[in-house]
Amino acid sequence: MAVDTPSQSVAKAAGDDVARGPRRGTGSRRAPKRSLATHWYAWAMVAPVVIVIAVIIGYPLVRGLYLSLTDANERNVARTIGVNEIPASYEFVGLDNYTDALTGSQFLGTLGWTVVWTVSCVTLTFALGLVLANVLNRRIAGRSVYRMLLILPWAIPGFVSVFAWRFLYDERRGMLNQILSGLGMDAVPWLNDPLMAKFSVIAVNVWLGVPFMMVALLGGLQSIPGELYEAAEMDGANAWQRFRHITLPGLRSVSTTVVLLSTIWTFNMFPVIFLLTRGGPGEATQILVTQAYKFSFEISPRDFAQSSTWGVLILVLLMIFAAFYQRVLRKQGDVW
Repeated sequence: MAVDTPSQSVAKAAGDDVARGPRRGTGSRRAPKRSLATHWYAWAMVAPVVIVIAVIIGYPLVRGLYLSLTDANERNVARTIGVNEIPASYEFVGLDNYTDALTGSQFLGTLGWTVVWTVSCVTLTFALGLVLANVLNRRIAGRSVYRMLLILPWAIPGFVSVFAWRFLYDERRGMLNQILSGLGMDAVPWLNDPLMAKFSVIAVNVWLGVPFMMVALLGGLQSIPGELYEAAEMDGANAWQRFRHITLPGLRSVSTTVVLLSTIWTFNMFPVIFLLTRGGPGEATQILVTQAYKFSFEISPRDFAQSSTWGVLILVLLMIFAAFYQRVLRKQGDVW
């Protein structure tokens, strides 16, 4: 009677498995069911939030996408006048709205200023936040008081801050022009001159955004081991070399996150522009999101299709930026 060697037994078992084919109900297939059965309570707690978010965000998104493919406006949408109900009469026009927006001068011109506004605000906010974070990371007298004062603009509601700045910018009664008048200088039309209005809205947005950037970067600075600075100082590295080779690499993970968030927030920063200048003077400070609002609520007849088109384009632009940003980070070895 022949007895199989161990290697022959293994080969035979492998051959039998191949002949029988893949087994049903493998561990990889049972994993989702096992996870659902084990963590059902967590899924049950998360489900209401997911449903609410899907309804609040999903429905308007789908509705806006549909309206962007029509010629809907105030005159042809369904509406009720007294006891009479007038049905909708708008028609499907396909991608005509997108073609008109992307080939017209209004969208491209507004996009150009929106990009300048976003880059300027994010750059200045990051630079000032980094400087203040480095200052507050040192052991100085009254550091807690300085931190509280610098965080104060972030604690005040945004619309309150914007109205306060609007009062400061007032050409006749504003504090800034009163100070200039006391110095024998002419009043500056802060919000009535196109160029000055652009500088003014950037200054307000930077003032509002610095506290968040400072707090985030300060947390990143405090996570960098102090031994690295001590070792670099002992090796003869000066302040700039320590900042370049220790501080900046140590802040990379925090910086990439706050820059992304700040870019998205600034790109869609509706309150500052709307409450301070309403896009004026003329259309000088109009950004994409305020122009989309204007289409839907200010012009007559209100153009819901054009407003939805601009809204979808804003979403697409931000998604493209986020994807490009993620790709750049991956090339640099960062995981996001």
